[in-house]
Amino acid sequence: MSNFRHTISCLIAVLLAVASISGGQTGIQEKRPVFGGACRLCPWGAMAEVVQTAMKPYGYDVQICYNCNAADAPRIVSEARMPPPYKPDPAVPAILAPRNAPGLGAVDFGAVAIQFLRNVYRGTGVYAHDKPRTNLRLIANIQDPSYLLVAAKAETGITDLAEIRQKRWPVRILVAGIGGDPTAILARYGLSKEVIEAAGGHIGNSPEDRENFDVVIGGGGPMTTAPEWRIWTEISQKFDLNFIELPDDLLAKLAKDGDAERGIIPAGLYRGIERPIPTVVRTGTAIYGRADMPEDFAYLVAKAMDEQQQLLQWRHLNFSYNVHTVWNGYDVPLHPGAARYYKEKGYMKP
Repeated sequence: MSNFRHTISCLIAVLLAVASISGGQTGIQEKRPVFGGACRLCPWGAMAEVVQTAMKPYGYDVQICYNCNAADAPRIVSEARMPPPYKPDPAVPAILAPRNAPGLGAVDFGAVAIQFLRNVYRGTGVYAHDKPRTNLRLIANIQDPSYLLVAAKAETGITDLAEIRQKRWPVRILVAGIGGDPTAILARYGLSKEVIEAAGGHIGNSPEDRENFDVVIGGGGPMTTAPEWRIWTEISQKFDLNFIELPDDLLAKLAKDGDAERGIIPAGLYRGIERPIPTVVRTGTAIYGRADMPEDFAYLVAKAMDEQQQLLQWRHLNFSYNVHTVWNGYDVPLHPGAARYYKEKGYMKP
């Protein structure tokens, strides 16, 4: 019996030690919810740290998963998965893409680009092979602008993509940033990856491609070190670029097919943009959770983000809070707790 008691005592001691190392249980009920974010440079990771700070005055110690990112991000939240194993990110220093704290439990809520959230909810786009994840709910949609950008090295003389075959063939195309799939744009000019490569050209986004390209296509935002947009900052400083305006009919098609909006690239966004350029734009880093999230907690997250909007302006990204759109998830339903808050404030009609 004494040996049995000794074994039990040792087991309890081990469990207490593990709890001490990990900081105890995680979860909303423990006031230590786990937030699915990304690296500290990344928009979703930066938003995670805003939420973490915003929730502290309300007694919540938000735990951040720094690698609950990429296309799997909303899947992780939807399924209440455990954080994935750590993998170094070659694009980000380890200090800015750290290992998660030990002992994190299932992910409770997170941040993701609004277009990802819409697509995963509907089962479209990169989630076309998934079942629609209709258990996801919006808490707050924070503005975070991204522009479709197209440019060519000035030395090529290209000022219109129709000139590719005439002035630079075979062409080398660099794919950059968010929304960098050039397929629909190239198709407008009778081009495709297969046609370009058959002629001896290339389409890619490797470090070597960032030096050896003729044309670059992709998404970018305000100048920042965020990995998604850093490439535009780097190449616009290193090379002289001609920024190209796409035809109106192509922009209309891209807006319709890509769940984007028509917009204007402001002069001065990057070196070489010397005039406003019509394009398509997206905006929104969504804070979201599941339908089973306690209503009071969703209400409190919405309240904290509103009351501490000042936290957004001190990030390295162009976050902003808009009372007219913070509750708008497009196809994704608003969590009832968040809806209650926005109705109380008069941001949305009852």
